[in-house]
Amino acid sequence: MLILRRKAENLGYLYRHDSVTYSLTITRSAATNYLFVIILMSTELYLDANATSPVLPAAIDAAVAAMQACFGNPSSSHASGLRAKALLDATRGQARRVLGAASGRVLFTSGATEGIQTAVLSALCAVAERRRRGEPCGDLLVVGATEHKAVPESLAHWNRLLGAGLELRMLPVDADGRHRLEVLRELAPRAAFVCTMAANNETGVVSDLDGIARVLAETSSPALWMVDCVQALGKLPLALDRTRIDYAPFSGHKLYAPKGVGLLYVREGAPYTPLMYGGGQEAGQRSGTENMAGIAALGAVLGALEQGGTFRNHAQLLAYRDRLAATLLDAFPGLVFNAPLEHALPTTLNFSVPGISSKELLDLFDAAGVRVSAGSACSAAKAAPSYVLDAMGVPVARSASAVRLSFGPLVDDAFIDAACAQLLHCGRALAAAQPAAALQQLESHGASGWLLFDTDGRHCIAIDPPAAHAPRIAADLRARGARLLACFDTSHGAGGADALCELLDMTPGWPGGAQQVLLADGSALDAIALGQDVLAKAGDAFLLGRPDQGVLAADAVRFAFGALAPQASFGATLCCHRIGEPALSRPGAASLPDDGIDLDAAAAEAFLRAHPDALLVDVRELAEHAAAAAQVGGRAAHNVPLSQLAGQAAQWLRGAPPALVFVCRSGNRSARAARTLRRLGHAQAWHLAGGLALAG
Repeated sequence: MLILRRKAENLGYLYRHDSVTYSLTITRSAATNYLFVIILMSTELYLDANATSPVLPAAIDAAVAAMQACFGNPSSSHASGLRAKALLDATRGQARRVLGAASGRVLFTSGATEGIQTAVLSALCAVAERRRRGEPCGDLLVVGATEHKAVPESLAHWNRLLGAGLELRMLPVDADGRHRLEVLRELAPRAAFVCTMAANNETGVVSDLDGIARVLAETSSPALWMVDCVQALGKLPLALDRTRIDYAPFSGHKLYAPKGVGLLYVREGAPYTPLMYGGGQEAGQRSGTENMAGIAALGAVLGALEQGGTFRNHAQLLAYRDRLAATLLDAFPGLVFNAPLEHALPTTLNFSVPGISSKELLDLFDAAGVRVSAGSACSAAKAAPSYVLDAMGVPVARSASAVRLSFGPLVDDAFIDAACAQLLHCGRALAAAQPAAALQQLESHGASGWLLFDTDGRHCIAIDPPAAHAPRIAADLRARGARLLACFDTSHGAGGADALCELLDMTPGWPGGAQQVLLADGSALDAIALGQDVLAKAGDAFLLGRPDQGVLAADAVRFAFGALAPQASFGATLCCHRIGEPALSRPGAASLPDDGIDLDAAAAEAFLRAHPDALLVDVRELAEHAAAAAQVGGRAAHNVPLSQLAGQAAQWLRGAPPALVFVCRSGNRSARAARTLRRLGHAQAWHLAGGLALAG
């Protein structure tokens, strides 16, 4: 056992054993005088450092010290203010030494976004002034196609607000993600402002800044130049004094400082206009009382960079990345990296697993306690394909599978050991998870598609498959060795069937030569055999059921797809719709209100104790459940993925339906499951609000 540090005076410790960090608390029973040892294993492996980083313990200590002993206003002239001013100046000095910026301005900001806004405002005001003086200034705002959205959106905002009338031009990148210098050479003579980045936040691709500087010099470009250095601090050598860079914003929380503090470098002689004006702080360059706690914390990080010994060096980081890359290739056969590693930061990997969407991979990793992302945290909620990978020409199917794994230079061998072990575990969980349900639901932009399987999963029929899911469906069917018997859309123009059939080299539509099945009234319908079931075509509707001696009785029809005639009666059939809410309906069932479906963790545990016959149902996908099985109050959950809920719901609704409590990672999928059952007429359906993430 290796004791790392004592947590507090209550006999609490952190220790590491077998590459896992544990929390240990020792308490003494007053009644018996026995010692009790309580151990809580921490399974979280944070691999999303490009989004934000944990805070360095020394930075926390520095922030607390600043709030306790150095809380004065650095603008005050008394002793308390002078101590705060000394801390401010010392940290600025550290920043100059780390950035290689002995000259020029080094300002404290609230973060990179403020630094970008200030640089953009300064550049556009300078262009306007040059115009008034009749000096050459250019008419283009040139911005890299893979820049963080804060840059082009700031340019568009201030260009419009100031009435500058400059034309925004995207500087394309090549397949490696690096700026196309031949295009920059064409644009540079007209460029008023050029914005690039030191390293990309999604792919880790390092820009050829020397090449950009050379093009600007050789074309005698009048452009001012901003370089977003957010991902460079602590990962790339910096010597800003020796560059042509006019503006360089930094953000503390990307390298173990807290959120809300950053830096802006402005080259000596570069034009400057304050974004924040009024109080005169920062020598009139940035008004507003300084964030002394944040600045002190940033100073601790800068001090660690300057002194060395705290963070891993470049060679160590490369070795860690190579180990992670090799593990990923071992864990996920077919995995591809979306950026060449030789041009990327040693702390970033962007990869895709063909046929598996980004969301599926993120959910799998999150279930196993591995925190990764699909790209920029600022764009995560928009659920759009990566514009960075699009700009690099990465195929859409690969972009839709992209995952970013990033770590900080504070990691050690034990962390990388644990990360590799858990990545292999995720790969095994994904390989072991093979869909077994007879009916799977696929959703895309409000429309639902359906996959029907026979009992051994070797034959399939696809109805209204979403076009966006076509590569994934095709890859899954190939991996399982399943044959697609038929593939069609129930409405014209949907296009999903065409896309899937093209990938599988087959003809879409209802197949010719289908067998026939009789309804109870004696009418004959064309049908496709699917194991012991048949899918029968009844006008614009398709009926799935099990015939008896060639007759498909009404109560034998379990599911109906497409437009079922209003007068049709098929017993306990669930109607599976393509478009609209809800995706499932039940003829004759009264839809129940879905308010009151939320249970917090305590209420869910109490309900399950009071109802031993209730079912706890994990609606995460099979691989997520395989990575980490769900429990609530010691009760193990059954796994019925949301995509397979329709098939299971048909069974739950027969006879005396059981009480159901649904769980998932965040509470979103479980809420949908509970609402679905309520709308099908099942009153005893609830879910764990906030999901397993908040319930612990």
